Amino acid sequence: MLDGALVIDAVAHSYDFRDTNNASGRYSQAVTDLIFGAHTALSPAGYRVPREQFIRDWDVEETANLLFVEGDYDLACHHVLQLSAYRDGGSGLEKAKEAKRRWPDRFIVYAGVDPLRPDALESLEQQVEELDPVGLKLYPSSWSGEQVRGWLMDDPEVAFPLFAKAQELGLKVVAIHKAVPLGPVPMKHYRMDDIDAAADAFPELAFEVVHGGMAFVEETAWQLARYPNVYVNLEVTASLAVSAPAQFTQVLAGMIGPSGPGAIDRLLWGTGCSVWHPQPPLEWFWNSFAFPQEMLEGFGLPQIDRDAKRKIVGENYARLIGLDVEDAKARIAEDEFARRRTDGRPQPYATTRSAGTAG
Repeated sequence: MLDGALVIDAVAHSYDFRDTNNASGRYSQAVTDLIFGAHTALSPAGYRVPREQFIRDWDVEETANLLFVEGDYDLACHHVLQLSAYRDGGSGLEKAKEAKRRWPDRFIVYAGVDPLRPDALESLEQQVEELDPVGLKLYPSSWSGEQVRGWLMDDPEVAFPLFAKAQELGLKVVAIHKAVPLGPVPMKHYRMDDIDAAADAFPELAFEVVHGGMAFVEETAWQLARYPNVYVNLEVTASLAVSAPAQFTQVLAGMIGPSGPGAIDRLLWGTGCSVWHPQPPLEWFWNSFAFPQEMLEGFGLPQIDRDAKRKIVGENYARLIGLDVEDAKARIAEDEFARRRTDGRPQPYATTRSAGTAG
């Protein structure tokens, strides 16, 4: 906790980057290279893991340690990924099951399917039965061997049946990867326009735009202004807080501008741990971030004060899924991670198999 605030990382996953997990040849390698490149470019000094220590199978315990021992996080959402450039999707069902089984008071889980696979609906039903997830994570690209295809959120034959099934199964959230194209794939599937029809057709579902603000800031802002069931997950975007703070400030200002304080209530803090160490952007945002006075006056923005930060780093997500904040705090107050934190924060990656390699 930070000054008593509940902190939730809205995106965590434990990737398997080994060559043996590649499913689509050059496309798999392109995705891995993109992720490692982002890790290096957006991580501050002292938090960059060398390639030979990064391109491996990250286990769930390492992710938990980074968040709850090396970081000030209280809960996190561990996603089942169906990034089909990888054989297990990148971070598979078994890892999400392990997170939920071992640390049910720390991890919230999302199911994950590939909508272009014929078994998508059946897979979702199975995962809901096995995981009891609160949401569904989707990618707009689908890999099969050396072929890559894309789909859109407003497709009445591909997307809408999946959203209807998610709603029928009691899921609250559909999270869609946007704004950051995964290698040499068509950009049109990573744009924002297709979310409009989905948000309108399924008003009882929340649509979580993952990587919101990394591109298409204006479009994202107007979706926040027009659709009360659209939320923005700041995964990757949050890393700009330490690597490019002026850009982070501009992105946040751009997304909040059209709808003002109402947009603040639908921003969700996310880091993408274990791709990045989750602590540096959180520390900077919590301790240092504020809109400069000239931006407040020139853009008519509300200030991101401590109350707004409490919403963004945890309270907004808790409200989205119906989580009782005080109950969540009580459940973790004396668990294994809380006890380990009393010994002080370890050096970056000291609790992982990459210990001593970050530079």
